[in-house]
Amino acid sequence: MRFFLSQSPIKSPAPAVVTALVSSSNSFLFRLLRPNWFRSFSCDSAWRSSPASMAIPPPKSAISTIDNEVGLARRFWIKFRRESVFTMYTPFAVALASGNLKIETFRHYVAQDFHFLKAFAHAYELAEECADDDDDVKPAISELRTAVLDELKLHDSFVQEWASDLAKEDVVNSATVKYTDFLLATASGKVEGVKAPGKLATPFERTKVAAYTLGAMTPCMRLYAFLGKEFQELLKDNEDSHPYQKWIDNYSSESFQASSAQTEELLDKLSVSLTGEELDIIEKLYHQAMKLEIEFFLSQPLVQPTVVPLIKEHKPEEDQLMIFSDFDLTCTVVDSSAILAEIAIVTAPKSDQNQPETQIVRMSSADLRSTWGVLSRQFTEEYEQCIESIVPSEKVDFNYEHLHNALEQLSDFEKRANNRVIESGVLKGINLEDVKKAGERLILHEGCTAFFKNVVKNENLNANVHILSYCWCGDLIRSAFSSAGDLQEMNVHANEFTFDGSISTGEIVKKVESPIDKVQAFNDILANSNKDKKNLTVYIGDSVGDLLCLLEADIGIVVGSSSSLRRVGTQFGVSFVPLYPGLVKKQKENVEGSSSCWKGSNGILYTVSSWAEIHAFILGW
Repeated sequence: MRFFLSQSPIKSPAPAVVTALVSSSNSFLFRLLRPNWFRSFSCDSAWRSSPASMAIPPPKSAISTIDNEVGLARRFWIKFRRESVFTMYTPFAVALASGNLKIETFRHYVAQDFHFLKAFAHAYELAEECADDDDDVKPAISELRTAVLDELKLHDSFVQEWASDLAKEDVVNSATVKYTDFLLATASGKVEGVKAPGKLATPFERTKVAAYTLGAMTPCMRLYAFLGKEFQELLKDNEDSHPYQKWIDNYSSESFQASSAQTEELLDKLSVSLTGEELDIIEKLYHQAMKLEIEFFLSQPLVQPTVVPLIKEHKPEEDQLMIFSDFDLTCTVVDSSAILAEIAIVTAPKSDQNQPETQIVRMSSADLRSTWGVLSRQFTEEYEQCIESIVPSEKVDFNYEHLHNALEQLSDFEKRANNRVIESGVLKGINLEDVKKAGERLILHEGCTAFFKNVVKNENLNANVHILSYCWCGDLIRSAFSSAGDLQEMNVHANEFTFDGSISTGEIVKKVESPIDKVQAFNDILANSNKDKKNLTVYIGDSVGDLLCLLEADIGIVVGSSSSLRRVGTQFGVSFVPLYPGLVKKQKENVEGSSSCWKGSNGILYTVSSWAEIHAFILGW
């Protein structure tokens, strides 16, 4: 039970939340009250403060909170952050960042990039020809083209250092051709909705082509600036020399960062006078360029083992991938207890309303709201006291058994709290159909559904997905996944309401109430799995209740920024490592003939800032 931890006691319903979650038909009539109640559960607060070191852009749901004065280029970069994550998590990028990328692969990359940069310089030249002579756009584009030509000179230094003759590299791979053809076609005006090349009569039509060209080029500049900075950050505390330091220095340099920013500024400037339809075209070009970058990185031939994607060395005939996940605030934007509480309050009878004798007698909405408030305050106070009592005053070395023993106290508390909820009668009279409608409208974190859909729909993967949740009503979870991605295959392990017909009796069938229950369910599932195949286990969670499962799994991934999880974990010697730096470190250790197997119970958990990172790590593009 975590609803009470996330907010102050409810004093009035918050229909702004529920209207987004539940259909307004039948028994639901909502009033717009206390919209701030939702913000405490917003994706922004749940994810943005993640301590992961990689500067991945915020989730799409956070875009609406960004200042309106932020330019078009920046908004696109945030919107398509998923593609930047997938590029960074490609085997080539991880191996390059680690420094153990084979030299022959780097030589091939440099040769392909040489062809790409020539096209890039030509695209700038075409954009310059289309730019208006009456402003400073033309000289700015010319300056950027000069910077690209300087970058080509840098490639000459790569040639000298690694004895590669780019002139002899006549074979251009398909991904490079696809990108350069796209870029030059855009710069030549071969864009949907634009007149044929040579028929651009007015200055505005020509300027529009320049805007489209910058729309196709800006994401490449920003992506390389992003990767350069992130890779440089990884080298801060690394005393060893990096074989590709010159490449990293170039793209993390102030001059390249400035060129990237200048390209974005030009795109913003050229887009000011465009229509909504024309801005949509630029957005499509920007997105297409981001996807082509991923393909470009994926096309580099690797002749070495890599740690990404996780399924790369997965052998379905021998192994089975077991993915476990928490639900509340790991998958959802709002805690399920808050949803069930809202349903109970909104649908409860008014104080002066007569209740049919044939129905389960319910508390009035006013009494229900007051009771929730009392339960909330009591839970919050006692939870904090319980955490305080189990946390060592000083950090200790990691010992799973000691942590397990401490969390038994938290488990006892969680069960007592659930009993108080049941005894209070606040869960009586909730209609099953309302619960299912709430599930259908439940907002999940961006990328969560796509990840699970890619796992369960891949028949060749031999993967099992299990949701382990404290949720009081498993029907809410099943409805959420069924409607969000047609994911009936999800195995849901949660508590269940008991119903008289379709109306809840207020009782709960208790299955998963505590950290001890969760880890017991986790181990029971593994014990009953196919004994003929080796299990690779991944657990994804966000709270103290997930801590034991996270540590038992071969790979434990923490989402969000729960202060209590980090405090308890840290004091008990658990290490929280941002996933990407952790993978880069593991890639350094991953040499020919070594084992890349993952082992749990070592006290190391990996943190992420989005589901895109989880998807990129486990499944790849």
